[in-house]
Amino acid sequence: MHNIESKNKVKNILIRTTGTLIIPVVVGLVLWIICTSNGVSMFPNDQSLTIFVRGVATVMLTTIALAINLNSGRFDFSIGSISILSNVISAQIVISSNGNALTMLILSIVFGTILGIVSGALYVLLKLPPIITSLGVALMYEGLAFAITGGSNVSFFGKTDVSGITMNIFWLIGIIIVVLAITIFIFDHTKFGFDYNALKAGQKVSVNTGIKEIGNAIACYAFSGTLMSIVGFLSYTYVGNIQVGVLNFGSIGIMFTAFLPMFIGGFIGRYSNDKLGYLLAAITMTFFAMSYSALQLKSSTQSIIGAVLLVAFLIYLNNEQTVKDIVTLKFFKKLFTKKTQD
Repeated sequence: MHNIESKNKVKNILIRTTGTLIIPVVVGLVLWIICTSNGVSMFPNDQSLTIFVRGVATVMLTTIALAINLNSGRFDFSIGSISILSNVISAQIVISSNGNALTMLILSIVFGTILGIVSGALYVLLKLPPIITSLGVALMYEGLAFAITGGSNVSFFGKTDVSGITMNIFWLIGIIIVVLAITIFIFDHTKFGFDYNALKAGQKVSVNTGIKEIGNAIACYAFSGTLMSIVGFLSYTYVGNIQVGVLNFGSIGIMFTAFLPMFIGGFIGRYSNDKLGYLLAAITMTFFAMSYSALQLKSSTQSIIGAVLLVAFLIYLNNEQTVKDIVTLKFFKKLFTKKTQD
């Protein structure tokens, strides 16, 4: 009996480990083969690893920020505008005071959190569908960023050096670990997280049991704003400027980069933890980004590949059992049995 339990436990561990790692490992291996066969490398120089880790950080944070509200039925289009506006404000302060990267990161987080709270408060007060509210917030934040800078892009070149964090792989790894640990702790090991999961599973029942939906929703928006401020910081301090000419929903594009990793992370989460899944999904998507760069693919080609992958993965999720039956030949056995019976 003990041996059977041990074997089942080992089998369960193997299944969970395989389900957790199979996507990033297989994708990484396939892309490495493709790049190698074309005579290029995904990591051609010493800076490649830093670029890779930075990409993982931005995709992971964006995915978590999107998933926090989307998993609760709140489609938030404003996350991109929060990323821009929080960093525009912090950049203005840092440039005028000749501050450093750490100062800008802290200020960006503070303003990103505040903007997230404002976005959540408007959603609660206006009582409009979250899609409509977030579109209005996105327009408002884009307009504020444009007004603050007078329509001019914010450039760091020759003014102040804020690249110390985004160019340092240890800082980037530290951000990934800290954000992932905090997210897992908040959403999996606190009363807030328990309430969040209860509201996600059944809103009416949860509210009737005394869970405060309004406070939980605003806190979700605040945390999402915090994450997006870090995403903006990592992106803008790396390229050296902030483009503010993104009016008329120009900031919405950033959220679409997180859809595929969100679905992949959710799938991986079945075998481990969905937050860990978002990290592994970010690694997967950054493998693609490094491969695109190595193969010098056009942006249009990259968009097509991304769209095809998203559709293909959604088709798989909606026909998962059928796909498994085909792979294991059970589908053909069932078909043969059915024909024999007929």
